[in-house]
Amino acid sequence: MEYDYVPISQRQPLQWPNGARVALILTFNLETWDLTKDTDKPYYAGGPAILPDVLPGNVPDFPNYTWREYGQRVGIWRLYDLLDELGAKASCTTNAVTFERRAAMVDACLERGWELLAHNWEQGELLSNFAHQPDKEREIVLRTLAQYEKYTGRKAKGWLSSSLRGTLQTADILAEYGCKFYCDIMNDDQPYLLRTPHGPIVATPYSNEINDFTFITRKNFTTDQFRDALIEELDVLYAEGAKTGRIMNVGLHPHVSGRAHRIRAIREFIQHAQSLPGVWWATREEIADWYLANHESHIPGQLKD
Repeated sequence: MEYDYVPISQRQPLQWPNGARVALILTFNLETWDLTKDTDKPYYAGGPAILPDVLPGNVPDFPNYTWREYGQRVGIWRLYDLLDELGAKASCTTNAVTFERRAAMVDACLERGWELLAHNWEQGELLSNFAHQPDKEREIVLRTLAQYEKYTGRKAKGWLSSSLRGTLQTADILAEYGCKFYCDIMNDDQPYLLRTPHGPIVATPYSNEINDFTFITRKNFTTDQFRDALIEELDVLYAEGAKTGRIMNVGLHPHVSGRAHRIRAIREFIQHAQSLPGVWWATREEIADWYLANHESHIPGQLKD
């Protein structure tokens, strides 16, 4: 996987469909964790723990496991209800095991006609653990994609790695399989093309900065501070989008944003976004399709060696 360094000041203006200024994506992460792993090393579950005393992987960590499980049992349904009420939509990511262990979460996304992305096999299994075992990484990715296709009836069009921990070959495996977009590369406010041996794939950035983990569990933001940060990010991108279009992704985890005392932040942010006429409530697939058809007008020659 390779990509060019083209600073935003040297690109042509990016013109979103219908004159939109910002492509806004709310990402609900439908993640599933193992209770234990067969290891005496600390079990990394894909995000900060609510209790910092992390236990060995072969010891059940009920406080942290059930804290996350709250999102599966309660928090995601609060978020679904909110977006139904407001007439908004999200783009969901899912681990392959969620189809088997927590199918109701995924079914609710599909029943709403929302976008669903492949998101590794299990949340605590990072592809970067297999950076020097390319055959093992490939097996995990292809097994995940096969599970996605089995349960949804269509091939996955995009991918987000657990904790964004892909390797140098992840994008190429996805391009070979026919995926259009890859979300692990977080270095931009606009899409661009990644080169792989099997052809281009669109970088549609996720964000660990505009993310409830970062704001709430790492920075200890209050509900008001969380809302205000989201609104300020959107307002600045919206102003800049008058010259060249931007993407804003909001990473949300049901056990964090789905708590009763935080849901107001999501409500008020969505209501603010809905008040702006130049917001495109896009899916990543729509962004990728549009960019593949229009990239030459944005960064001419970006596929050349």
